[in-house]
Amino acid sequence: MSLAGEKPWNSAASIRLLLDTCRLGISVRKIGVLTFHRCINYGSYWQARCLVEGLGSMGHDAMLLEYQSRRVDRAEWKCALRPVPNENGDHALYRAKIRKFFRSIAALPLSEPFPLEAAPRTEDFDLVLIGSDEVWNLKHPWYGGSLLFYGEGFRSSRLASYAASFGNQTSSVGMDGLWTDKLLSFADISVRDLNSARLIRDLLGYEPELVLDPCLQFPQVIAATEKVDPERDYIALYGHGFPLWFQRSVRAWAREKGYPLVSIGYRNDWADRQWIDAGPEEFAGFIAGARAVATNFFHGCVFALVHGRPFACVLSDYRSNKIRDLTTLIGADRRLVTEENASMDLPKALEYPPEQAISERIAALRRNSNDYLLHVTR
Repeated sequence: MSLAGEKPWNSAASIRLLLDTCRLGISVRKIGVLTFHRCINYGSYWQARCLVEGLGSMGHDAMLLEYQSRRVDRAEWKCALRPVPNENGDHALYRAKIRKFFRSIAALPLSEPFPLEAAPRTEDFDLVLIGSDEVWNLKHPWYGGSLLFYGEGFRSSRLASYAASFGNQTSSVGMDGLWTDKLLSFADISVRDLNSARLIRDLLGYEPELVLDPCLQFPQVIAATEKVDPERDYIALYGHGFPLWFQRSVRAWAREKGYPLVSIGYRNDWADRQWIDAGPEEFAGFIAGARAVATNFFHGCVFALVHGRPFACVLSDYRSNKIRDLTTLIGADRRLVTEENASMDLPKALEYPPEQAISERIAALRRNSNDYLLHVTR
C-alpha cells in the first residue's frame, strides 16, 4: 500500500516537480542543511539524507553542514556503545553498528568541517536550512543549548527551518529572550509536530508551517533501498524500554500468528532474534521486508508508513510528544496502543496496513510541505 493513490516517487511525479520548478521561475540554490546527521541513530541519518537528496531532486545543490565536537562525539559514542541500561556482552555488535554509521555518514554530501561552537563560513550558501530533528530541544543531553542550531552566526545567508522540533520540551518557561531573539532571525519557520507549533506560537506570536518529516516528504530516497529478508513473515521490533504489558501483548500476538520477532539496532531479550549491528541502509531494507512493525520510536512509525506496513506503537517518556503528535496529525490514533486498549487495538494495528484515510492525510501534508520548500528556496 502506498502513502497515497499515486506513488510520489515515480517518474511522472518527478517530471511534474521539475516542470513546476521551471514554471515558477525557481533558480537553483546552494543550500546548507544543519541537523543531527552525526548521531548513531537510524532516524537521524535518514531524515538528513532524505532532506539533502530531496532538495537535490528539486534542482538545488544541498549539503550537510559538517560541525565537529569531541564533547558531543564522546557522549554520542558512549550512548551508542551501551544504549540499553544494564545491557552487557554486545559491545562488539554495537561497535560494528557504529562503524557502519561512520561509513554511511561519510558518503553524505558534507561541507568542510568546522567546530560546533563556531558558525561556518556560509557566504557561498543562498540558504541555511535548520532541521529536521530536535534541533531546538534545550533538554537534549548533549546538543541542548547549542546556539548554532538557533542560527547563531549565520548572518551572511538567509535562514529558515524545515520540520524543526523542540522534542520533549513542552513549555516555553525557561526560554528567555535570548532564544526568542535567535528565533526571530529566521526568515521562515516550519515545524513537524503540534508541540513545537504551540511553542513557536507562544514565543513568537504566530503560527508556523506544519510540515512532514523528510523521510515522509521524500520517501523515494528510502524506497530505493533493497529489501532485507532475514526470515519470512517476521515482525520488526524497533526501540527499547518497552513496558512489560506491551512486550507480552506483542509476543502473544506474534506467537498466535507464527511470526518471529526480530529486534533491530538494540537488544530486546523478549524477541526471538537480535540484529544489533544493522547499518542505516540495512535498517531501511529490514523495515521494508517486515510483516509488521512494533515500536516506541518516532521513526519506527515513520518507516512503517513509508513502506505501508502495519504498525503498533507505544509512548515512552522521551518520545511521547513526537509519536502522539504524528499519530494525531495523520489520523492514526488507533495505532497508538495503551494498556487499556491493547487487547482490542494491538491485533488490528499489527494485522492491517495504514488505512487510505491516513495515506490521504499524508499526501495533503506532503503538498503543504512541498509548497513551503518551494517558497523558502525561491
